[in-house]
Amino acid sequence: MPKPGLTSCALQELKAPRAKFPAAAIRDAGYEAVWLGQKSWNGVAILARGQSPVETRRGLPGEPDPGQSRYIEAAVNGIVIGCLYLPNGNPAPGPKFDDKLAWFEALIGYAASLLASGVPVVLAGDYNVMPTDLDVHRPQRWVDDALFRPEVRDAFHRLAAQGWTDGLRTLHPGERIYTFWDYFRNAFGRDAGLRIDHLMLSPAVAARLVASGVDRGVRAKEKTSDHAPTWIKLTASL
Repeated sequence: MPKPGLTSCALQELKAPRAKFPAAAIRDAGYEAVWLGQKSWNGVAILARGQSPVETRRGLPGEPDPGQSRYIEAAVNGIVIGCLYLPNGNPAPGPKFDDKLAWFEALIGYAASLLASGVPVVLAGDYNVMPTDLDVHRPQRWVDDALFRPEVRDAFHRLAAQGWTDGLRTLHPGERIYTFWDYFRNAFGRDAGLRIDHLMLSPAVAARLVASGVDRGVRAKEKTSDHAPTWIKLTASL
């Protein structure tokens, strides 16, 4: 459940079909939502406090498997929010890795059209990529993993080079900051994490960025997600 004070949030890995999304409980907490569910796997949603997100798209044009629920988009408070869950891609190399790269290419192509439209956009979600060595504990152990292979990092950098701002890294340029810790080998206790959750901002949104961070304390709770909430704060207007 989103923390109090948030205007909107993006959720990934719902792992539930559309009919089982807890819309009533979310509404009781003061949020309206749009969502794209899938039985057992994937699933994405966008929540907004005190208002209804206006859905603008489901799925990416050209994505390799449209049957997977990995992208939903909605307008909230004048900003288009794209919520995405990029494939993991392991084992690599292999068909799953090829699908990951194909999905990334579909995202890059669509992201370019969003920038060209000039609308304020946030592309938020689990990208399943650590863009640099700073984004992973002991990077030498991840060189052959689909989350860290050079092809995937190159795709992320090509996305950013279109004109997107990394909302977390731009305000924490030299900090080793993570958004994910595995359940195994006491990864959270050792701070052996990864930064794989990203909020990429179009120029109009980046100009309003005032703060960003990770609520890592949530990860310390019992029966919690292996991801911690990653957030940005924007000024009301320029």
